[in-house]
Amino acid sequence: MATKALVAASTKPLVLSILSYGENYGYQIIKEVEQLSQGELSWTDAMLYPVLSRMEKEGLIASNWVKMDTGRKRKYYQITTEGQKRLERERRQWLNVNRVFIKLWGMDEKPYQPDLG
Repeated sequence: MATKALVAASTKPLVLSILSYGENYGYQIIKEVEQLSQGELSWTDAMLYPVLSRMEKEGLIASNWVKMDTGRKRKYYQITTEGQKRLERERRQWLNVNRVFIKLWGMDEKPYQPDLG
């Protein structure tokens, strides 16, 4: 299970990444993350909805209410142009960090050799 710090750091880029494929609603975003992480990231409504609200205030996502066949309304979220730009910055940062770990953990063609001298 991922630490709280890792979950907190990865929430926005994960939400933006999921929404980059098309609009989605909160519960489905939670299920997507759970499936993609093979259960390692387990989000709750109480964790996700405040994040979605902040992201909307920041202009990273937009939302609209859709009336379902059952008569209930469901809030759908879409990534905005500003959200796409943020996602690209986040993607570069996460890939850079990932490259460092790959080298440090010996998973690279040229594993890290510390300079001890």
